Amino acid sequence: MGGKIRPRGDVLGLDVGKSSHWACLVARDGEVAANGPVPNTEADLDALFAQVGGDTLVVVDQVRNIGSLAISRARLAGLEVAYLPGTAAHGAARLFAGDAKTDERDAMVIAKTALGIPDALLPAPREDDGLRAARSMAAQRDYMVASSTRDKNRLRSVLLESCPAFEALCDLSDPSWLKMLEKLGGPWGIADAGKAAMGAVTRGADRASMDAAWRAITTSTRPAECVVRAENPQVKMLARRISESVAEARSLDGLIAEALSGDATYECLLTVPGIGPRTASELVIGIDISEFPDHDHLASYCGVAPRNRRSGTSISSVSASRQGNKRLKNLLIFSCNSLVRSRSRFGEYYRACRGRGMCHGEALKAVARKRVKVIYAIMRDKVPYAA
Repeated sequence: MGGKIRPRGDVLGLDVGKSSHWACLVARDGEVAANGPVPNTEADLDALFAQVGGDTLVVVDQVRNIGSLAISRARLAGLEVAYLPGTAAHGAARLFAGDAKTDERDAMVIAKTALGIPDALLPAPREDDGLRAARSMAAQRDYMVASSTRDKNRLRSVLLESCPAFEALCDLSDPSWLKMLEKLGGPWGIADAGKAAMGAVTRGADRASMDAAWRAITTSTRPAECVVRAENPQVKMLARRISESVAEARSLDGLIAEALSGDATYECLLTVPGIGPRTASELVIGIDISEFPDHDHLASYCGVAPRNRRSGTSISSVSASRQGNKRLKNLLIFSCNSLVRSRSRFGEYYRACRGRGMCHGEALKAVARKRVKVIYAIMRDKVPYAA
């Protein structure tokens, strides 16, 4: 975590880009020693790193995608690499003169911030090939989930304009509903096909919900035919895309679990109450436990540590933090829902928190924070959970 990295010599700030980076070399006394663009090729990066001293610290503002080649070539050259998060760089830019937004200024800000405020730096992550493959699949899974959510929102918009009563009953997480919409179209396409066709397509579904949907259609006013003709192809296409995205995301979950099946940390995390393959894979992919000296730092990174506010005698409060890794924060908190009624120590702690007057959400966050202690120990020691 921040605070571990201290520049021992010069600092080379890289504002990374797709085709080229801007490099700014700042000496220990704060003077700019070199400044200019460098193409994003192995040969040019190797030439750049060969010109700097062996104790130079290379600092980038992105660690993946466009920044990955610069990091790998710097490490091959024997240089230490650090990462300045975008939010930290953006805040630090206000401390420097001028308000221009150029690659040259950004590289200077990165280098001088690393030199003057090293606590803002994070170690650039190191990954083996297995984790890199799992991360790539996880990114694709997240893309499919985002695509599914976008298509669901669009589909609900179309249905809401056409038949609000039908849209209110529509369950887009139910495969039977998606199949009906894909085969028959919107509510008026279903009406044209008839109740028998609706029943045939949704065989095995909850009949009460389907009967309610049919009543909603038959008691609503049908729009103009040109609107119906425009609506049905959209509904069919969106329903098909949602089904495909959900299926692909589920398939990728299996592939990620398979890729991590031999990872000791992943296997041990699965023994923790409330942690399934999705949460375990995100923890293994997103966290290098060696970077965290204790569970407090890990909780802060995951956004489940409380935030203390104190100023003299006038302000003193403890509230939920809005910082940290939001993906891990949501997974760690929402996965605690499965512990609410359990007889494990986490379930007992949840009920104790509710007994002290906490609402459901506050109690979940408290349980997530308590469980981070266990997660930290398991990831550090690579041992299964023992109640």
